[in-house]
Amino acid sequence: METEKKIIKNRLTQLRKKMKENGIDYYMIPTSDFHNSEYAADYFKAREYFCGFDGSNGTLVVSADEAGLWTDGRYFIQAENQLKGTGVTLYRMLDAGVPTIEEYLDSQMEQGNVLGFDGRVVSAVIGDSLAKKLKKTKTEFKIDKDLAQEVWSDRPKLPCHDIYVLSDELCGKSFKEKLVDVRKAMEENDTSIYFLSKLDDIMWLTNLRGNDVECNPVALSYAIITNDMFILFVQKEEVTDEVRAYCESNGIVLKDYEEYAEYMSEFVFTGNVLFDKRNTNYFTYKLITDKAESAGFKTVNIKDPTELMKAIKNDTELKNIREVYLRDSAALTEFIYWVKENAGKVPMTEYSAACKLDSMRAQLPGFIELSFPTISAYKANAAMMHYEATEDNCAEIGKDGMLLVDSGGTYMGGTTDVTRTIVIGEISDEIKHHYTATVIGMLQLANANFLEGCTGKNVDILARQPLWDLDIDYKCGTGHGIGYMLNVHEGPQNIRWRFVPGQNEAPLAPGMIVSDEPGVYIQDSHGIRIENIIEVVKGNLNGDGQFLHFEHLTYVPIDLDAIDTKYMQPKDIKALNDYHKKVYEKVSPLIQDENAKKWLKEATREI
Repeated sequence: METEKKIIKNRLTQLRKKMKENGIDYYMIPTSDFHNSEYAADYFKAREYFCGFDGSNGTLVVSADEAGLWTDGRYFIQAENQLKGTGVTLYRMLDAGVPTIEEYLDSQMEQGNVLGFDGRVVSAVIGDSLAKKLKKTKTEFKIDKDLAQEVWSDRPKLPCHDIYVLSDELCGKSFKEKLVDVRKAMEENDTSIYFLSKLDDIMWLTNLRGNDVECNPVALSYAIITNDMFILFVQKEEVTDEVRAYCESNGIVLKDYEEYAEYMSEFVFTGNVLFDKRNTNYFTYKLITDKAESAGFKTVNIKDPTELMKAIKNDTELKNIREVYLRDSAALTEFIYWVKENAGKVPMTEYSAACKLDSMRAQLPGFIELSFPTISAYKANAAMMHYEATEDNCAEIGKDGMLLVDSGGTYMGGTTDVTRTIVIGEISDEIKHHYTATVIGMLQLANANFLEGCTGKNVDILARQPLWDLDIDYKCGTGHGIGYMLNVHEGPQNIRWRFVPGQNEAPLAPGMIVSDEPGVYIQDSHGIRIENIIEVVKGNLNGDGQFLHFEHLTYVPIDLDAIDTKYMQPKDIKALNDYHKKVYEKVSPLIQDENAKKWLKEATREI
């Protein structure tokens, strides 16, 4: 461990040397690829390389004599442990008195200082915000310097895998039909050029898929859409004969991914330009805005039209998603039975349990890959929201406590995400209280009836209130959208309570699917999360408006061994019993093991 800390310190020393050579006073390294993907491939893990923190979210800022890491509440415990002895200070985002990166730089940078970063891995929103905040200090920006490339001698290569084509029958809508809708949105916004950088949006629009981002079936790509042309930039090594033929038949012009910046710099603007700052890197944003201005055209920054189109699933997608979730729920149910039968009796670790579940999913029809690395966390490790056990660093599962498992898969027909916290043995009354409150909140939200026009902010309180009543909060949102054979996290819909100016938000609409995942995270003690995926559906229409409600997609038993009915109202008990009745009805026919089916009957008994 001490050796690792010395390595980090040496890397920071080398980085500072390169900063000095390039006249850079502060250098920023976020957690991102060129498209702001959730999971960064090894090539893009510069922030981890220079500080040792390997969580999925964080930004490192380095100056001549200081280094700071900003990350959110999911990773406070993990970051604190991994940063010890490196000389890097942890800045706990949203904690009282903790400055944002902008505030920190504004307070530290002197007149004429230079801020450097690789503009391809910083979003336009962040880059533009920094430029405005630091304007008074006349800060100079150097956004064409990837200093990691100059220090990281054995840096991995860009991920490169074959692209494949999905059938129109599986997608429910052809590329050409989707493109008509996109061009209609361009026309409505008085634009004739659309720059699209978001990978899952490009894949959804083209009905193509790839494997360049871990657990996201996407290919590194950019798209330029005009009134009469569709240009797709991908790595030429990824284009199979099938993909080439598909693109030719659909009028998709293929260009090499590496030529994107050069092509952009030479591209002639013939009209107003549409793009989304949130999903465009700062380097591209500067190219677009500078070229449009010099050509006398406007730029229109709006949410990618593809985002909402993608979020509202069509009838074919919904039919397939429902079927996939039932099979996935059955597999998780059988896994829970296996854990209950074997924990404390045979050797089992967090890692081996995760591998068992992963192997069970891999046997399901149409399995493509995991939708994210399985989280398998025992006892206190579950207090770290995004803890990931490894073969060399994992806890042995004993005869008491609980095991939290957050997992999912991508299949031909849908992407899943589900969390259950499983009782292994004896747990305290306090844990039962926390578990019961979590279940009440999850079901309260799932059973909500609300008017069309509500966003997730209107309904978040239903999941959070039982925990707020205990003066407990979970430092994350309650829900996120989920892709169709795409990213496990997508927008624009979400469920969260906190007001943040400019935050991505959209009314909940029929056809959207969203997660419902309240939880409790007590450091050094326990973690609980119960997550179902729910579908927004139409309810009654009357003089007061169109009502909406949710229907479950996830049907997996909730552990009654952690339920204490003294903390429940009759309506809460009824909600749990009603849910468990549906679980047994829908999942038991898919369970092959008769002993597991008998266990499921008992696990979903009426209380």
